[in-house]
Amino acid sequence: MWLLGDGVGRGYTHLPKRHPISRTTIADRGPFLLAGPLFSREVLIAPRQIKHFLMRSGYVAGLFVLIYTAGQVTFGWQNVQTVGATARFGAFVFQVLSLVQLSLVIAFSLLSAASSVAQEKDRRTLILLLMTDLRDRELVLGKLLGSLLSVLVLIAASVPVFFIVSMLGGTTVQQILWAQAVCLLTGLAAGSWGSLVAFWREKTFQTLAIGALGIVLFMGAIEGVVAIVGETSPVAAIGALNPYRTLGHILNPLAMDAGQNEQTITTSLIALAAFSVALMVFTTLMLRRWNPSKSVFHSAKEDTDKQAVVTGQTREIWNSPLIWREIRTRAYGRKIFVIKLAYLLLAAFVVLLVRQVAGNQTMVLGMISAEGFAFIALALVGLMLVNAQAVTSVTSERDGQTLELLLVTDVTAKEFVFSKLGGVFYNTKEVIIVPLLLVGWYAFQGQGTLENTVYLVIGYLAVVLFAAMLGLHAGFSYDSSRTAIANSLGTVFFLFIGIFICMMLMVEAQASFALQFTPFLMFILGGSIGLYTSLTARNPSRALLLAAIILPFFTFYAITSFLLGDTLGVSLMVAFAYGFPTIAMLVPAVSEFDVALGRTTLDKG
Repeated sequence: MWLLGDGVGRGYTHLPKRHPISRTTIADRGPFLLAGPLFSREVLIAPRQIKHFLMRSGYVAGLFVLIYTAGQVTFGWQNVQTVGATARFGAFVFQVLSLVQLSLVIAFSLLSAASSVAQEKDRRTLILLLMTDLRDRELVLGKLLGSLLSVLVLIAASVPVFFIVSMLGGTTVQQILWAQAVCLLTGLAAGSWGSLVAFWREKTFQTLAIGALGIVLFMGAIEGVVAIVGETSPVAAIGALNPYRTLGHILNPLAMDAGQNEQTITTSLIALAAFSVALMVFTTLMLRRWNPSKSVFHSAKEDTDKQAVVTGQTREIWNSPLIWREIRTRAYGRKIFVIKLAYLLLAAFVVLLVRQVAGNQTMVLGMISAEGFAFIALALVGLMLVNAQAVTSVTSERDGQTLELLLVTDVTAKEFVFSKLGGVFYNTKEVIIVPLLLVGWYAFQGQGTLENTVYLVIGYLAVVLFAAMLGLHAGFSYDSSRTAIANSLGTVFFLFIGIFICMMLMVEAQASFALQFTPFLMFILGGSIGLYTSLTARNPSRALLLAAIILPFFTFYAITSFLLGDTLGVSLMVAFAYGFPTIAMLVPAVSEFDVALGRTTLDKG
């Protein structure tokens, strides 16, 4: 191991000469020394991977596709000759790009930082890192900054794109620099939170769920406090920790005086930086108390007790031991109820917020009512949790080296897959049911017809099934847990971001499906290519190719139909668009389990 020293001082003089990294060579690299060898290793190795360059070029290409789509929706093939129209378009594109980038930075900073540490725990290599002469600061900062390196590179790659947009007018250089600074510090804060939770909790699902719910509850609590005390109260200064509020000041610089606006933005950046440092310091101080976790000592004690004598009552195992393990044991940690409690707290907060704005006809983002936005918010968080539970149910088996044991037993592929799906739905039943209860409450109060309620429930359940099966499919397709989690949650998140962008652009020019199809064609094709790449990483198939083609197209049709007031068409399109990919992933997993795992099918006789 390149991290193990000679036990004398802090030198690494006994490392093999052929190894490219040692503390001696790292010391010559100056700026990287503060974060330690973990970050230095990531800096040296990451640029050697082809995906490093594909991510940068793909992200920039995606931004240009988004700009092209916005231009086609706004102007079409018209010859724009006025400076005012171009400036208004430039300001609109800057707003869209800034909101999209900030959302992506928050999601992927949290995901990357949390999964980086969680993978070390699942593979039991974190204990080895704790046994080296790495300082606590070097371990925490090294893992955090190393995991955020790709996010920082993407932010840097987007800067030229934003400056090209500023050439259209309507945007100043100062606004661009402020927006990039907000993204940078927000990514650091989200990554610091994800790292804290990952070092604190033992199970990967707990880490991802608590991390995501923590950010949502944090921003919701900030906005709740500001709404209660008022904008003019000194307590409202806590709003500086909400990056979306700060970005709003940047996108609308004339909303207040120039000096006051700059002071508000500066205060927010300082608050985000201080918050990030506080999280990192707290994680560093608690590192040795949290790790190794108590589960390590409990496991050792249980093994000793088993060797001595077996006493007490035994539990009866069902005929299907896999589904019994998923439901009747604590396979995903002892604190799983905390995640459910946090989600229920979020649901209660959303319901109270909806009741306060009841009767207000203001549309959120100009396209959806407050009641509908509340359902969407809870449903999206729930879908992310369902997907995280599904993918970690497979990656935890692989990292715990129990998947290989299952493959040599007489457990059939059908039993394995359906047991995992059953466990996913049982463990996340609360987050699946709560949005349905909210819809039922709306229908009971007369805010929607029974017909529309049925359509909504059908579409929602179709997406839930898709999210669960996508998680299992990603767990089967990737050997690396970190890659599987990133692809699974990333696919779900990009689908939601794509839908959000489409709806924002369509609101600018509502028209029929035929009129809007051409401007969005490049955007839809890009989504199909990205989805096909994610779904067919290991085992390409015609069914998955067809699923990747139809899902973005039918989703676009469903969005257009929704904005035009259709209901039955939306439900049918959503059910088919997400039901067909679900079947395309389920059938190979059940019928050709070894192939789904990238193995040669063996006849067990």
